[in-house]
Amino acid sequence: MRNLKLIIKREYTARVRNKTFIIMTFLSPLILVGMFFLIAYLSMLNNSEEKIIAINDQSGVFEGEFQNTEDITYMNLSFVTLDQAKELVKEKNYHGLLYIPEIDNNARLAGSIEFFGKETPGFGTLQQMERIITEKLTTRELIARGVDVSQIESAETKVNIQIQNFEGQRTSRMSGYIKMIFGGAAGYLLMMFIIIYGNMVMRSVIEEKTNRIIEIIVSSVKPIQLMLGKILGTSLAGITQFTIWVVLGTVLMFIASTLTGLDMVAPSAEASRGIEDMASNEMQQLLTDIYNLPMFTLIIAFLIYFIGGYFLYSAIYAAIGAAVDSETDTQQFMFPIILPLMLGIYVGFFSVIENPHGTVSTIFSMIPLTSPIVMLMRIPFGVPWWELVISVLLLIITNGLVLWLAAKIYRVGILMYGKKPTYKELYKWLKY
Repeated sequence: MRNLKLIIKREYTARVRNKTFIIMTFLSPLILVGMFFLIAYLSMLNNSEEKIIAINDQSGVFEGEFQNTEDITYMNLSFVTLDQAKELVKEKNYHGLLYIPEIDNNARLAGSIEFFGKETPGFGTLQQMERIITEKLTTRELIARGVDVSQIESAETKVNIQIQNFEGQRTSRMSGYIKMIFGGAAGYLLMMFIIIYGNMVMRSVIEEKTNRIIEIIVSSVKPIQLMLGKILGTSLAGITQFTIWVVLGTVLMFIASTLTGLDMVAPSAEASRGIEDMASNEMQQLLTDIYNLPMFTLIIAFLIYFIGGYFLYSAIYAAIGAAVDSETDTQQFMFPIILPLMLGIYVGFFSVIENPHGTVSTIFSMIPLTSPIVMLMRIPFGVPWWELVISVLLLIITNGLVLWLAAKIYRVGILMYGKKPTYKELYKWLKY
């Protein structure tokens, strides 16, 4: 136990005193916050650009239909020919030209409208123009068929289905998206932590093996203690780095927001209009959904699965580091490690979000290699306690098995030099 503490202390001290570690600990939040504000600033510039679209309506049907908005200004060029309108648009450098030919048949007219421009218009811009044209042509067709449009408009009834569970608790329409955001963020964050800090363990083993320091260390320390010490020491260094990132990032976000006047959490103009149009009771239900999320369970589960998942994959990373002589040689072993992590992400986003309690979601939330990610994505949707217990127990049992197997590879691998190991040789090492 005393040797284990010394190894943990040494690994932690070596990590936090490393120049690269110190530089990246303080530089990463600066780069990340700077990138966020640069994106926000560029988005504001992009949204503030006014688009001028010329309308050449030879049919005369859409006169006065295209009204200016905050983003788009419509210029009427219906008094000139199409060729003249194109020249004017190119000369004035407008965003584009919408050409509506003179055709009496509504169906034929709908298929003959064209947009000319240097670039393809944005999806929102194109959708807005299509909506105006569709509404006008639909109204025109109804009138041509002798239908009283005013009666149809007055008869339209807006339906707002109220959603609630069997216990009578109301939920908002956005409830599924909220759960998806919280669960997806937790799962993705956990995957990134495992990859980043697992690689730190592997590089530490390779460094000591390359420097031949390991030969001296193993003469007085058991290989299993050395491997556990590296995993624990590196994890503590990673937790220290992450804590500094959170604190420093929060402070930098506040300072940058104050100096630049950019509010990172402020909604865009379009989002603001959507919020204003939303009923007050819907907003209240939305806030209630956020409040009713199992945040305590999610936080505790994140810590448990972070520890379990980190130990599981770090043991594999340590075994790989001991088996090879350089970081280049690790490439043949990296894909089998990354595969279950990526599989967990894909299952989470394509199966859990669609059916969190389905067979696929449930099975992958039990498999130890994917459960840390998939189960975190399922928790916001509500998971029975017994499923959580089974998942954690399987993760703990698998941790013990993987640590035991990794220790066998580590014991042999740290003293092997000059040959790139194969999967067959790794299997032989397990028998020693």
